[in-house]
Amino acid sequence: MGRPVKLLIACGSGIATSSVAAEEVKTICKEEGIDIEILKTNMQGLGSMQDNADIVLCTNNYKGKLRKPCLSIFGLIAGINVDKIRNDLVRLIKEVQATNECE
Repeated sequence: MGRPVKLLIACGSGIATSSVAAEEVKTICKEEGIDIEILKTNMQGLGSMQDNADIVLCTNNYKGKLRKPCLSIFGLIAGINVDKIRNDLVRLIKEVQATNECE
């Protein structure tokens, strides 16, 4: 097994919502047996922090351009479309893992 997948979780302040989202993501990944590392930032720091991560997860809408795959995870906090977000997250992580193994 390769290195952990690095997930950058961004919210408005980089503290409250991203912390709640991080716990949800940790739970999902633990249940799926996926090794991750979580980084957190606010929306303003997203552009400069993205290069430290494999995937960007946002709790707010981000209008800027990103060089990394990005997924909105607000629904994990709001309880909306949780199963879809969970499936999308696991699929995206597995895609990135497969790419990392080829590098």
